Amino acid sequence: MARPEVTGRKPGVSADPAAATPPIRGPPIARAAYTIPEFCEAFRISERTYFNMRDEGCGPRELRIGRTVRISMAAAAEWAAAREQHAGRKTAIS
Repeated sequence: MARPEVTGRKPGVSADPAAATPPIRGPPIARAAYTIPEFCEAFRISERTYFNMRDEGCGPRELRIGRTVRISMAAAAEWAAAREQHAGRKTAIS
C-alpha cells in the first residue's frame, strides 16, 4: 500500500463511496427501561427528589438485575398517572 503523501489521498479513506456507508441493520430497538438518571432527566426531577420519593414509598416500581436498577416504561407511565391523580386530589380538597 502506497503512502498517503505519494497517492495524495487521506489515510483510511476508500475510493469506493459504497464502502464508507455502514450496513443497514434494521430499525432501532425501542427503549424498554430507564436508568435512574435517565428517569430523572425524562421527568425533570433531581436524583435527590427521586430517592426521597422512593424512601417515602411514592417512587416508581424498580426492576433490579443484580446491582443494576432499571425503571420500565410501563412503571414510569403508572407512576406518572398516580402522581397526576394525587395532584388532582390535593387541588380538589383545597
